[in-house]
Amino acid sequence: APAAAGAADVTCPMPGTIVDIKVKAGDAVKKGDILVIFEAMKMENEIMADADGTVAAVYVNKGDSVESGQVLLAMN
Repeated sequence: APAAAGAADVTCPMPGTIVDIKVKAGDAVKKGDILVIFEAMKMENEIMADADGTVAAVYVNKGDSVESGQVLLAMN
């Protein structure tokens, strides 16, 4: 489903595999909360919220392969 107007995309910084998703659509998050954990180059990396907000939509699933710049989720 498309995210609401004004939503900010959270993208993946490098190719990898989604290991865990810590949030779901509708969750309120604070700056610094872990959103997604992905594995790249045999290391687990955490993607954290860069601001307080609400998760509008999650576009990936655990086990998905992702590319650099791919949108993982949207936040309001």
